[in-house]
Amino acid sequence: MCKENESSQNKTETSESRMKDAWSIRPCSVYRDEYDDCTSIKARFHQYFIFGESVDCSQWKKDYDNCKRYQESNGNDVAASEAIIQSETDRRRKRLEAHFGNTTWSRRKLPPEDWSKPLPDWIRKKNENTYLEIKQKELDGLTPAEKPDKFFCAIM
Repeated sequence: MCKENESSQNKTETSESRMKDAWSIRPCSVYRDEYDDCTSIKARFHQYFIFGESVDCSQWKKDYDNCKRYQESNGNDVAASEAIIQSETDRRRKRLEAHFGNTTWSRRKLPPEDWSKPLPDWIRKKNENTYLEIKQKELDGLTPAEKPDKFFCAIM
């Protein structure tokens, strides 16, 4: 009786941890597109130019296969979901390795005190009457939306 409770508790913990990171599973088409892009001639040429050799694209294929298995099981294939989540975690860790390994700059705890001070006059004058400024004023309700005075027609 205790073993049954322990196994059901382990299944619950596994499903809870799986549900917590399920957001990181992308649509299967993304994994397929990444694999196709990685193995294309253009990508292979770029890889050779940058790294001096072709990059291993097999992880994208594994992720696609696991995603299809996970999708076809309606989210019940725990092994496939865990494999995808682990792959995404490893990919994220590798991408952020340089960021966290940076010892040149110290990280801020808070934003600078004057982060929201007004822009200098020369920048305000430069941005005067630009399209973005006019649209921002319209969004803020400071000026009514302008209708174009002229209509242009091109007949070819």
